[in-house]
Amino acid sequence: MKDPFQHNDCSTLILQDWLRRDASLTAGITMRKGGVGKPPFETMNLGLHVNDEEDTVLANRRKLADITGFPLDSWVAGEQIHGTDIAIVTSSDKGKGAITTADSLEGCDGLITNQPGILCTAFFADCVPLYFFDPLTGWLGIAHAGWRGTVKGMAAEMVKKLRDQGVALNRLLAAIGPSIGAEVYEVDNYVIEQIPAGLADRVVTWKENSSFLDLKKLNQEILQQAGIPSENISRTSLCTFSEEDKFFSHRRDKGTTGRMLGFIGYQT
Repeated sequence: MKDPFQHNDCSTLILQDWLRRDASLTAGITMRKGGVGKPPFETMNLGLHVNDEEDTVLANRRKLADITGFPLDSWVAGEQIHGTDIAIVTSSDKGKGAITTADSLEGCDGLITNQPGILCTAFFADCVPLYFFDPLTGWLGIAHAGWRGTVKGMAAEMVKKLRDQGVALNRLLAAIGPSIGAEVYEVDNYVIEQIPAGLADRVVTWKENSSFLDLKKLNQEILQQAGIPSENISRTSLCTFSEEDKFFSHRRDKGTTGRMLGFIGYQT
């Protein structure tokens, strides 16, 4: 089966099938190549919070602005605190988090909007990017879900928030983006005990004295429990930990690494 995230250029992957549904939609995630950064952030680091040089990060962001067609003053980013709070983004939020972390939307790990000319963004380096799109109403969104956000139900909270805006769940599309893979994401019992009831046996693999969690599958299970039909959910096979040539990985790189940027928005 074809992966939902396809190469756009050396720096970005796009949700190709979604873009074919609506030519005004932009949705995808960056990779680590094609930027101007130096080790250990080489080269397309988009995160301002990882002790990279600010001018370098902003140069990479301007490059992505050119690729996406969304200038920096139309970007919006949340603070990302591994929670489940979601902001409804409007034109008054444009530019927040785009050139400094100081004005990122406070306490938010999820963003939704139905307004054109806004690029909703989030940063990743092993955590799960979650994308949402309703072709009829124009509501869309992106969420950041590490293991904490995942077990707290970020995926379900995004579904609820969009349903509250009038989105019909049988129409809502969801995509699960590149994150750390099940084969390498070793976790302890504390993490396993936080998994929602009835799901651990479906998403945890035990090998000898080690346990491995499939974060992508766990998010898929939660999306389905929240009412999204399985045929509306697409899931990548790309692993940020294993594919070092493509992605930054917080775990693989022992915390000293860059960030990819997930993005989704409608052109004006």
